[in-house]
Amino acid sequence: MFLEFREAGRRTRVALGHRDIEAAKTAAENAASALRGHRTVPAGALRLGMLFDIYLREVTPQKGKSAQGHDRRAAKRFSECWGLGRELMTLSRRDWDRFIVWRRENGDLRPRKAPQEHQKPERREVRSRVIVQDLKFMRAVLNWATQAGDGTGKQLLERNPLDKLPYPTDASVRRPVLVAEAFEKMLAVAPRVSPLCPLLLMTVHETGHRVGAVLQLRWSDLDLDNARVRWRAESDKLRSAHETPLSVQAVEWFKRARRERAHLGDGWVFPAPERPLQPVSRHRARTWWDRLETLSGIEPEPGRGWHSLRRKFATELKNTPLRDLAQLGGWKSAQTILKCYQRADDVTLRAALASRGSLTAAGLVSVERTPRMDTTPQIGQKTHRPASA
Repeated sequence: MFLEFREAGRRTRVALGHRDIEAAKTAAENAASALRGHRTVPAGALRLGMLFDIYLREVTPQKGKSAQGHDRRAAKRFSECWGLGRELMTLSRRDWDRFIVWRRENGDLRPRKAPQEHQKPERREVRSRVIVQDLKFMRAVLNWATQAGDGTGKQLLERNPLDKLPYPTDASVRRPVLVAEAFEKMLAVAPRVSPLCPLLLMTVHETGHRVGAVLQLRWSDLDLDNARVRWRAESDKLRSAHETPLSVQAVEWFKRARRERAHLGDGWVFPAPERPLQPVSRHRARTWWDRLETLSGIEPEPGRGWHSLRRKFATELKNTPLRDLAQLGGWKSAQTILKCYQRADDVTLRAALASRGSLTAAGLVSVERTPRMDTTPQIGQKTHRPASA
């Protein structure tokens, strides 16, 4: 698709680099505005709609299904906020901040359940973490454009105009951990949710992996004789293939499930009830979690979900070396565990106080600490002070 216009009697033709008719209209309006203001219309200026059209066509198909969906949604949001005809090199900190405000004001309109004909989608608050994911997509697209060629020996962009701008943060981050009592209550009512729900709940609890990766497990990924499980790269968020050992309890649950099912082969460990050739989706798993909270009588808490089991896994194994814990749970770095997953608990805090040593001239020496006597005077008790200091 091209844009043609005459400037000072000379015909100019600009390649738009996409097939979007709405973006073409926007480009025509921008060109007309520039001509009315006696400004030169840049013939090869890369615009937002052009870049998204190229990126979604060439780069996005190489990603996973979930990432592809996010790319398309994020591109649509930036297009609505900034406009498809926006020239990329004119972006600045003001546009960055404007998108953050615009994203918060619009919220998340995706409903948890399909609304009825007379109902409108429920508007939910969007926290900084969600906005950061959109901003990271935009920054990745611009960085890719600085390395991708335009077919004439040059790059699509000379530089990233939004590089190194700060991401928004929340004053308080919601990362609740599911306690053991709540887990036992959920496990007791899990068979009422689905026959697959108890095994799913136990697998996430015992492996510490994301529920999305657990749902992608096949029976060929399980080596129950050697108590090991293989996590394939295509099912891992970080695209990292790795193996981890299984606990004794997890092996028993898997063996019991294999005995109870008539036909296994290399099928899914968690097949969808209506479509056995497909695994249970993350959306269905989220619905199962909501029912688990309802049936178990646990008060819902924002930010809990299946990921609270992953935080429980990291917190209960906080005495494990970080390198080993990262391998067990499939984390990329130990800093992620410390920053986002492990939580302080009263047992560990009291154990640390009980093991406290005394610092002497010779160094730190561990000594047995005896309980201090309460020397606080009681009501009516006389106190004795020395005559002089």
